[in-house]
Amino acid sequence: MFQHLREDIACILERDPAARSSWEVLSCYPGLHALVLHRRAHWCWKHKLYWMARFISHLSRFLTGIEIHPGAVIGRRVFIDHGMGVVIGETAEVGDGCTIYQGVTLGGTSLYKGVKRHPTLGKNVIVGANAQVLGGFTVGDGARVGSNAVVVKEVPPGATAVGNPARILNKEADAAREQAAARMGFSAYGVTQSDDPVSQAIKGLVDNASSQEHQIALLWQAIEKLARGERGGNGRDCVPGDAHTTEHFDADRLNQLVK
Repeated sequence: MFQHLREDIACILERDPAARSSWEVLSCYPGLHALVLHRRAHWCWKHKLYWMARFISHLSRFLTGIEIHPGAVIGRRVFIDHGMGVVIGETAEVGDGCTIYQGVTLGGTSLYKGVKRHPTLGKNVIVGANAQVLGGFTVGDGARVGSNAVVVKEVPPGATAVGNPARILNKEADAAREQAAARMGFSAYGVTQSDDPVSQAIKGLVDNASSQEHQIALLWQAIEKLARGERGGNGRDCVPGDAHTTEHFDADRLNQLVK
């Protein structure tokens, strides 16, 4: 018990710059209090002392504003920061090293008893404030769930889920897109691959614009070849003067459009 408590205090001191001392964490952090009480409630639940388990859970909710069902499985070094309004359901599992912010719900979407209704968080997952993770799926190790996201499907390890419904941002795809944008001399809003969802949407436009530029150039080249073959000339009379027969991506113009 004391080993778990020492680990909990140490992880809070490591992750929260506002924490000044172990005594402050022990006496003033509701997330720590909720976890300590949950361990007792979970012990009662496993030993089929269901009423006692629910009563301890109810008392914990009254004292801390954090509701953790006694059947939920919580790993080691979990940090519930601020914590008010956090709800963790009966079949939820929270892996070691996770960080959960205020207003988070690890909820279920099924009404059937005896099935896995709530999500499983892998190791070192971060769930942002007011995010809703709903369903019996897995959020992979090292994944991140953005604030106010509504996640209803599995999140791969290391990925980021943002928005409502949540979109999965893949690190490898983002890195490739950033390299393509760098070759064009363009970076949406002057930000990089790990920034907010608006920049991700603009990067999608960069992908599309680059692809269209290439396709248009190939199309006009094919038209010129066809015209030469039919007319025996250079084919210029059927190609408008401003046709894109070569690739040219105007990064400055695109920057002006998105300002």
